[in-house]
Amino acid sequence: MKIKELTAKFEEYAPLSYQESYDNCGMQVGTPEAEIRGVLLTLDITEGVIDEAIAKGCNLIIAHHPLIFRGVKKIIGRDHIERCIIKAIKNDVAIYASHTNMDKMKNGVSARLAQKIGLKDLEILVPEQNCLFKIVTFVPTASAAFVRQTLFEAGAGTIGKYDRCSYSINGEGTFRAGNDCHPFVGAIGGEHHEEEVRIETIIKKEHLSRAIKALLAVHPYEDPAYDIYELKNEHKEAGLGIIGNLPEETELLSYLKMVKEKLQVGAIRYTEPPKKKIKRVALCGGSGSEFVQNAIAKGADLYISGDFKYHDLFNAENIITIADVGHFESEQFTKEIFFEIVSKNNPKFAIQFSDYKTNPINYI
Repeated sequence: MKIKELTAKFEEYAPLSYQESYDNCGMQVGTPEAEIRGVLLTLDITEGVIDEAIAKGCNLIIAHHPLIFRGVKKIIGRDHIERCIIKAIKNDVAIYASHTNMDKMKNGVSARLAQKIGLKDLEILVPEQNCLFKIVTFVPTASAAFVRQTLFEAGAGTIGKYDRCSYSINGEGTFRAGNDCHPFVGAIGGEHHEEEVRIETIIKKEHLSRAIKALLAVHPYEDPAYDIYELKNEHKEAGLGIIGNLPEETELLSYLKMVKEKLQVGAIRYTEPPKKKIKRVALCGGSGSEFVQNAIAKGADLYISGDFKYHDLFNAENIITIADVGHFESEQFTKEIFFEIVSKNNPKFAIQFSDYKTNPINYI
């Protein structure tokens, strides 16, 4: 299997179009055409991880956090990023990152953490916006069913757990073909009236270009009329964070002790609890201090994330308990998702979890 074939599977699961504007997901180093000899799964890229990949015969590292976030103008070994790039290139080790795009998947980073700590009835905490579109086209009545089916096959028409969703209106279209036209119906120079169907359906941004290409390929008209509308609807199947429920009301401190043990955290910082027992829990893997108000708005009793600054913790407002479990600790199970994606594709190469400690934080 080539690297590009495997990374395409990752991008089906977590499309790159969902990454945050500051992020740099996808291939970072290496040749996509190269054959995979072995894959090493890690949260972070360090020189030690690259040494481990070399020692284990892995020529592809799949990481959660990108090695390269910003532009690199020189690669001369001045810092760990440049040294990692040099070492990876010298040893023919490719690097791929799946970061905030994986964070935003309903079965992504936060959902995996939620499953580990006993939550059910999961839903996205902060649904993604500006990623849904409506595509509208006008088709001769006899061709409407075929064009509609083509749009569905290109990824259009999914709303929640429903698919093949569309709406149609019968009407009359008019046009006049110019001298250099090759009209499907009507004559050059004469105004033509045609019974047409207006077909409209919803589509996610990652499928939009494919759907337009498919529409243009099968529409009988030489120059099809179609409209694209950006929707303000929330995409409830993607976004940051997760909120869910415990099977029953649970004593807060007992629950936090369980979380500490499950995540093998050296310590959990938490705010003064307004309630002794909790039922509804929100979380965001990694760094999610900005989503406290979202958790409160959705009725959470406890909000779990990492990287809270001192003043962030005052946002609990004696309404919710905030628990800081650490950035690394809240994302550590991401490697399991990576393993599942790779293993589902019947690899003929070794898949290995990195044993190298990349968490920069220690506890005493």
